[in-house]
Amino acid sequence: MSRGNNRFHLKAPYEPAGDQPGAIEALLRGLTNGEMRETLLGVTGSGKTFTAANVIARWGKPTLVIAHNKTLAAQLAQEYQDFFPDAAVHYFVSYYDFYQPEAYIPASDTYIEKDAAVNVEIERLRHASTQALLTRRDTIIVASVSCIYGLGSPEEYERENMRLETGMALSRSELLHALVDRFFERTTLDLTPGTFRAMGNRVEVMPVQEKNILAIELEGDRIVGMKKIDPVSQTVLEERAAFFLFPAKHFVTSDEDRERALHSIRLELEERLEVLHAEGKILEADRLKRRTKHDLSMIEEIGYTNGIENYSRHLSGKAPGEPPETLLSYFPKTAQGKPDFLTIIDESHVTLPQLRGMYAGDQSRKRTLVEHGFRLPSALDNRPLRAEEFRERVGQIIFTSATPGEEERTTSARIVEQVIRPTGLLDPVLTVRPVRSSGEYPGQVRDFIREAETEVAKGNRVIATTLTKKMAEDLAAFLKEKNVRAEYLHSDIKTIDRIRILTNFRKGDFDCLVGVNLLREGLDLPEVTFIGILDADKEGFLRSETSLIQTIGRAARNVSGRVTLYADAVTGSLERSIAETNRRRKKQLDYNEAHGITPETIRKEIRDITDRMESEHDRTVRADLALDANVFGKDREALLRRKEREMKEAVKVLDFETAAILRDEIRELGKGKESKRRRGISQSKA
Repeated sequence: MSRGNNRFHLKAPYEPAGDQPGAIEALLRGLTNGEMRETLLGVTGSGKTFTAANVIARWGKPTLVIAHNKTLAAQLAQEYQDFFPDAAVHYFVSYYDFYQPEAYIPASDTYIEKDAAVNVEIERLRHASTQALLTRRDTIIVASVSCIYGLGSPEEYERENMRLETGMALSRSELLHALVDRFFERTTLDLTPGTFRAMGNRVEVMPVQEKNILAIELEGDRIVGMKKIDPVSQTVLEERAAFFLFPAKHFVTSDEDRERALHSIRLELEERLEVLHAEGKILEADRLKRRTKHDLSMIEEIGYTNGIENYSRHLSGKAPGEPPETLLSYFPKTAQGKPDFLTIIDESHVTLPQLRGMYAGDQSRKRTLVEHGFRLPSALDNRPLRAEEFRERVGQIIFTSATPGEEERTTSARIVEQVIRPTGLLDPVLTVRPVRSSGEYPGQVRDFIREAETEVAKGNRVIATTLTKKMAEDLAAFLKEKNVRAEYLHSDIKTIDRIRILTNFRKGDFDCLVGVNLLREGLDLPEVTFIGILDADKEGFLRSETSLIQTIGRAARNVSGRVTLYADAVTGSLERSIAETNRRRKKQLDYNEAHGITPETIRKEIRDITDRMESEHDRTVRADLALDANVFGKDREALLRRKEREMKEAVKVLDFETAAILRDEIRELGKGKESKRRRGISQSKA
């Protein structure tokens, strides 16, 4: 399938200013000259994303933007969607809300089975990403480091793509078989992405990348019409003369390939069993034989087994050691087979170490499984890309960071500095105060509370950064006891919930956000006027020069921004970060005075990507509960009893859709009840 010739059309209510025009021209000059690596050294709030958007618009090639965590990736995706409303901007991150990889601990003879919870909405967005790459040129994919992990072959994925047209000769049974062959599941209930249902001469399909229904009308052995329909209102959104229907899974294997893979797996099993027997590993050989034969039977009978990704090398037909297909494989190439897209590595000082480190950690775990007979050696080929493989598969790169690392500095043809902000904002004022209490000084926590109360009284927001998740949780709880509306944020919180917490923080639903390293790079929170960095003198990863400068930068989007570093000693990292911040601040002050600029706080619309991730079912549950809460007030028990009664009545008349919504409403009400019960127990113990 040929990609369309769409182009990027940048839409913004402002023009490049400050250092941005010079940075844009310098970066484009490097791209035009064929330079493979460039670095945009942009201070926080200098508009690195807007600079990058201008480069993308003028360069005109598909672009991969890599961020180091899902929260930052979501924010970047929203920003690029605002800049390019007519382009295909998509979000590609790991689809696991929870992931426990398969592992074995020899010291305690403990085998840990793989356990995972897949987020179906994120899986839908992943499919939308790959399909956009195969069909459009004006595509921007904002991804986490999951983009270097194995994904199905783009050739096979595209080959299994099915073009449906009005007037096309296709019988009902042929259409149903074609859907099943492409991993769509048949249902008689509500449609979800990747499912279909058949009603007479009408077949309704929900494509895996969408939330709308494609209704296909058949007459005899021919398609006579296609409509896109809203699944809730059943409103016809548009008539379709043609539609491309991609497979419901990225890993697509033909019957011939599956038979070849089964044969190849059996041969490898025989060879490995010989090696294990020769080494006297009888237990390991028996274990491997039983596990592999079970997997072979499952693949042969139903085409799938738990852990099938460990056989990906056989299923894809790749040679031992050959790198897997990844998201990068879906990006376009030149006629000479070279990458024909731009890569932007955001917050590169953090993202690059992640990209480099994925392979070693993955291989260490899998070698242990192979050595002890849990997996065949070919499982080692189900892996992320090595650093050198990643570099071979991307084209020209622009690193963006306020604190570039060694790799960016040594490999970039040029480092473009962007220190002057278009808003005239300065780096924040820094203050150093002791950690411990002394005399009338109350210590770091109580001093932070005093500062927080001052800022909150003005309608502003504040941030506290701690060294551990437990400290973040405990401090948030303590702040609440002191009547400061606070919430904590760290990596144990689900992806979508993290984004929602940040959005609620900006809206003013609470005033103080407490976190660890998630509050450092790239989070755009212009309402924040004060940051307290607790234990700033604890030299290490979270209190290094890079981390301190990044954290300080969170207060650089507001004209009143200031930061207090709580430290009993001035470490080397503290000294350097303070000196660099003051250097930038002086340069910014001089520029403002020379150009008569008065700094202005950034004004940014409060939006988030979760609106696109939340299912219609979830929105219905929330809306119904909100409505009922107004009617029943605080009488939760009465509301709960009514919901349970309505659910049973819905089941009696086989209205399972309504029953499912009521079931989830009962669960939500139950959570609140359980939370209240636990608080009562806690208070009684106190």
